[in-house]
Amino acid sequence: MVQDYGNKPFNEILSENQNVVVQYYADWCGPCQMLKPVLEQISNEMDDVEFVRVNIEDHRELAVEAGVQSIPTVLFFKDGKETDRSVGFKPKQKVEEWINSQK
Repeated sequence: MVQDYGNKPFNEILSENQNVVVQYYADWCGPCQMLKPVLEQISNEMDDVEFVRVNIEDHRELAVEAGVQSIPTVLFFKDGKETDRSVGFKPKQKVEEWINSQK
């Protein structure tokens, strides 16, 4: 399940989970909305990865801190450190391959 980011400190989320996928999005972004069900499906199939969505309208400071310049941007964190990022919509198979290559 993909969790919407609340107000829990971001580094707590990263420290509690070995593998974290974070999608930065906005409600008005078409490609972001297309990516949402893809990440939902994958999150239901992968128990060893935590999935989080960050609305850049509500949490602009997190997007700026992460250096997000366009959306959707998906970051992969392993052991609390960003290992890679993907920008734009990708089909399910490509997203799965990308996540598996990071674990």
